[in-house]
Amino acid sequence: MRRTLEKFLEHLVVVLMAAMALVVIAGVAFRKFGAPLPWYDEVAPILLAWLTYYGSCLAALRRAHIGFPKLVAKAPPRLRLAMMAVRELAIVVFFAIAAWAGWRVMLVLEDASLVSLAWLPARVTHSVIPLSSLLFIVAELLTFAAWLQGETEAEEAEE
Repeated sequence: MRRTLEKFLEHLVVVLMAAMALVVIAGVAFRKFGAPLPWYDEVAPILLAWLTYYGSCLAALRRAHIGFPKLVAKAPPRLRLAMMAVRELAIVVFFAIAAWAGWRVMLVLEDASLVSLAWLPARVTHSVIPLSSLLFIVAELLTFAAWLQGETEAEEAEE
């Protein structure tokens, strides 16, 4: 499951990066020729936000977020486990609250749409908050399970 999620997020991040690059290039080119795109100033920041949120999920899945791996590695096994458990609990609680808050925002935006693209519901653009929060939780739990298995195997090897 971890590998499937990683591949999905990799592809999504690449698509979002390409889309953002194309939108920015088009926005600059059209503005240069005196015909600015009316939707550019609204779409580019949305793509950047999506890239940021889903990119952070990918980073979480790869354990590439800010941390103190050397400090944790030097701790005795029981303390190391406690440190990682507290870390995971804090992250899961934070992102559960973020998912809930994002869902509440989507409920508030029920009838809203983008200003420049009236056919696009604002709920679609803001869905990134609860969706990526849930993906972040899944990513953290998957990597924590893999870490736990590695710790157990390392302890067995020491004995």
